[in-house]
Amino acid sequence: MTLKAIEKNDHRQNLLEVNDLYKYFPIQRGVFRSTVGHVRAVDGVSFQVKSGETLGLVGESGCGKTTTGRCIIQLETPTGGQIFFNKDGTRVPVNPKTIKSLRRDMQFIFQDPYSSLNPRMTVERIIAEPLITHGIKNKTERRDRVLELMSAVGLSGDHLSRFPHEFSGGQRQRVGIARALALNPKLVICDEPVSALDVSVQAQVINLLQDLQEQYGLTYLFIAHDLSVVYHICNRVAVMYLGRIVELTDVDELFSNPKHPYTEALFSAIPIPDPDNQLEQIILEGDVPSPSNPPNGCSFHPRCRYAQSICRQEEPALTVTDGKDNHLVACHYAAELALRGIRIA
Repeated sequence: MTLKAIEKNDHRQNLLEVNDLYKYFPIQRGVFRSTVGHVRAVDGVSFQVKSGETLGLVGESGCGKTTTGRCIIQLETPTGGQIFFNKDGTRVPVNPKTIKSLRRDMQFIFQDPYSSLNPRMTVERIIAEPLITHGIKNKTERRDRVLELMSAVGLSGDHLSRFPHEFSGGQRQRVGIARALALNPKLVICDEPVSALDVSVQAQVINLLQDLQEQYGLTYLFIAHDLSVVYHICNRVAVMYLGRIVELTDVDELFSNPKHPYTEALFSAIPIPDPDNQLEQIILEGDVPSPSNPPNGCSFHPRCRYAQSICRQEEPALTVTDGKDNHLVACHYAAELALRGIRIA
């Protein structure tokens, strides 16, 4: 499968390329821990992230979003597929052998701002740890860099000697963001960075991420399930279901003109503050199929109200629909269905 069509009208370089990525976790049973099956967490995912953009990766819990991000940065070793990173104009494969040389350029912001910080380290040590690991031995240089980063994320230098438990959730996430930026990365993978925060704090962190992107020239892979957050921060969006991407396009195109029934169902669950502009809520019947035993054909067909016989037999490819090079959909009837979009004020 190729995604070249989506690049036709965009001449920015690809900073990250993911081609047919697979991650299967073995199911082991018995005294001898024999492998009796696999959980297909990521099942043939392909996409590209251009330099300076924010690509959203969305879907319900368990669809493989976080595992995809962890495979990219090699916190999980992929079962198959290829990942490439554009390092100073050179297309470098990302694998266990090369990841150490790419650590400066690729960083990760974790979902839980408490469990991702060492409770025995001060904030200064937490933020300085990547600098120490990568050979910056001068203490004065490290402290200056830590103070610069703390200022950039909205924390005071007076917080240097504090421990994570002395901060609020929003402040802890700011510490995590500062740590991710310590080595001046080009790509930051944000794994639901605001989902564990109070609603009143989420907007502050989202605005901070946008400001930092402009200030440092960052590229984001933004993993989320809150579509209203995705709408405000992302340039393009990839929708995942059961380990596969089912729709990929620009954010405005996705929200106004969805082509996959699963995307339409996700939009129907977004609360709209305008009582005169309410959408019919689409209740998906049944449970999400098990990733250890996915259905034949289209993975969404057991819950799709538009499913036909071909959907149960053939898996649809992620292809261009309606002649729009920037809109890829994995649905047999994408060109025929008139699905309802949404506009978030």
